[in-house]
Amino acid sequence: VQLVESGGGTVQPGGSLTLSCAASGFTFSVYSMNWIRQAPGKGPEWLATVNSMNATFVAPAVRGRFTISRDNSVNTVYLHMKNLQPEDTALYYCNNAEGRGPGTQVTVSS
Repeated sequence: VQLVESGGGTVQPGGSLTLSCAASGFTFSVYSMNWIRQAPGKGPEWLATVNSMNATFVAPAVRGRFTISRDNSVNTVYLHMKNLQPEDTALYYCNNAEGRGPGTQVTVSS
């Protein structure tokens, strides 16, 4: 199982980013996929899930700003983020029942 995130970076408050998580080594389409973030000094925070039926679930704390989607044709799950704020600064990673990726850093700063 391999999960590799990309798309992180530094953005100004109010900016947008789309993160990608490329999967390999398992049958991607049958798994629910999650996005999690961890800020410095804090525990992991669940953000969103997309299941095998393409139903999506988003944490109340980021609902309206973050959305999740998947493309089974390229074994990739996405996290679309808008109106980013400094408190969104964290390491973002994807996971499923088989494992997690190393993450991609998102920094929101003016």
